[in-house]
Formats: sequence, structure tokens, C-alpha cells
Amino acid sequence: MAIQRRTTIADIAAKAGVSISAVSFALNDRPGVSDATRARVRAVARELDWQPHTAARALGGAKAGSIGFVLNRPARTLGTESFFGDLISGIQLGLAGSHVGMNLLVARDADEELQTYRDWWNGHRVDGVIVIDPRHDDDRLRLLGRLGMPTVVVGSRPSPEGAAPSVWIDDSDATEKVLRYLHALGHRRIAHVAGRPEFEHTAMRIERLREFAEGHDLPDTVSIPTDYSADSGAAATRELLSRHERPSAIVFDNDVLAVAGLGVASEMGVAVPGAVSIVSFDDSAMIRLVRPAVTSLTRDTVELGQRAATLLRRQIDADHALPSEQGPMLTLSVRESTGRAAS
Repeated sequence: MAIQRRTTIADIAAKAGVSISAVSFALNDRPGVSDATRARVRAVARELDWQPHTAARALGGAKAGSIGFVLNRPARTLGTESFFGDLISGIQLGLAGSHVGMNLLVARDADEELQTYRDWWNGHRVDGVIVIDPRHDDDRLRLLGRLGMPTVVVGSRPSPEGAAPSVWIDDSDATEKVLRYLHALGHRRIAHVAGRPEFEHTAMRIERLREFAEGHDLPDTVSIPTDYSADSGAAATRELLSRHERPSAIVFDNDVLAVAGLGVASEMGVAVPGAVSIVSFDDSAMIRLVRPAVTSLTRDTVELGQRAATLLRRQIDADHALPSEQGPMLTLSVRESTGRAAS
């Protein structure tokens, strides 16, 4: 079987009846050709299914036409967390109509994530990146700043002035909303099955829970970190419900942890919400379909991703760091998994 060779700009020039330099000007959106010639060259390029060569675009200073998104989470957990699917869908919506693509990579560890950013930028693979799960003293943001790579952070607070902008949702305020609701229901022993404490949003939730407990004289409040997996969520819930003074309410950092905790409560014969109330920081079809359906904080994650992609496109074209933008508002969706604390 014959192998078809790659289409070159010389092929486009021959078919369009123009010079090679005119093709280069037209495809790289540079002055020097008329609008009619530019349109004819681009039509021929589409007809011949021409794709730009990354190295050549880099040498010419043209944009890569793609953004990057790295997920540094265990691959096995990604398929069960709806948050990531919704966020990626939103990013794609934010790129719609722009002819900008997305490079997606699941990193095995922090070192691979950092090396990916270096490879992408030095190889002219992406024009910018979206970063999630910001950390205190984040090595990734320092590296991206040194590289000069346009960056948008999906985080829990506005970025400092001059730093890469964020699309943010206030996790401290979200935690306060959940805790005030549970406190109003009479719960005085509240536990938190958390994610990874090095993540900014997890640290904010843990800190807000500690402050709320101190301010409302709740001595039995505790946070247990996990790796977001169902197994770790089940183990944490089993430990909490095995205590002599077990919590009357448990708040879970995501829907996978919450559903795992609900299963453990059933396994141990602990009635939900009669003996323990359950709340999730994530909302998804999964926690609405289990019984009892789980009370959760509802946010439009698709819109969150769309706003991040839109802001990154603007940041790529800007010559300075743009201001951060607040993400979609959170609402508490009360369902059957919460009720008044037992007397």
C-alpha cells in the first residue's frame, strides 16, 4: 500500500496559483496578501487537509493553536469523579469556534507534570495551560512563571496581583454554608472526610471547619485526609462510625467519598439520616440517584471550565497578567441524607 506524503505549503502554493511566501503570509495571518488571496489559500489548505508543522510554526513565531491541561490524580479515580468530565466539557465549550484545541495528559506524579509543561512550552505544543488543585508554595506556578507561559488557575481564591489569574470559588465560604446548616439541625459532632491536605481547597475547608468548631464550642470535630478514592473514603467512614462517640454528621470532599461513606453506613446498620447525616462538597448524578439521595453543594462545573478556557484565551493575547474572575455561585441542595440530630 502506497504511503501518502505530507502536504506542504509548496503544494498549496501550486494549487492556489500563488507564491510560497504568499501562502506563508496567509496561513500565519500576516500582512502582505489581499483578503481574497488569504481566503483562497486557506480554502486550498483545508481541501488538501494541510496541518502546520509544530517546529516550523515555532520558528515562525506563530501560535501553536492549542492549550494544555494536566490532571495529576490517580488514573483509576478519574473515571469515577464527574467533576473532571464536566470541567473538560466546559473547557471545550470555552474553545468552541476558536479553532483552538486542547492537549490533555494524566500525569503519574508532580515531576511528570512539571516536565510536561517544559516539553509543551519548549516544543511549541501549547500557547497556555489551565492548572487545577493549586497548592501553597506551588512549584508548578513558579515554573510556569519562569517559562512565561500564559496560565489560568482553577482555584479557591483570587490570585495575587501580577500572578497568573484564577477562576475561583470560595471554598471557605462554601464550608461555612454547610456547617451552619448542619449546626442549625442540631449537629454538634461533625466530621470531615477530606481530600489531599496539600491542595489549597482542602486546606481551606479543614481550616474553616477548625475555626467553626472553636467558635461554636464543638470539641469533637475532626478532619481525616484521603486520596479521594472510594476505598480510602470507606476506610475513613468505618473508622469514624466505629468510635464510641461517633459523629452525628459527616461532610465528604467529593461525591465518590460520599457514596462510599453511605455504603459503609448501610453495612454497619447506621441509619442515614436518623443516626448520621451525610453531605458532599460535590454534586453529580451519582449522589442524586443513590438512596437516600445525598445533600450537596451544587455548582455549575461546566460553566467553571468554560470561564477558565475563555479567560486563558484572553490571557494568551494579553501582554500582562489579567485580573482573576469569580466562578459560578454555589448553592446547597438539600436532599434525603440530612436531618435533625438525634436527641
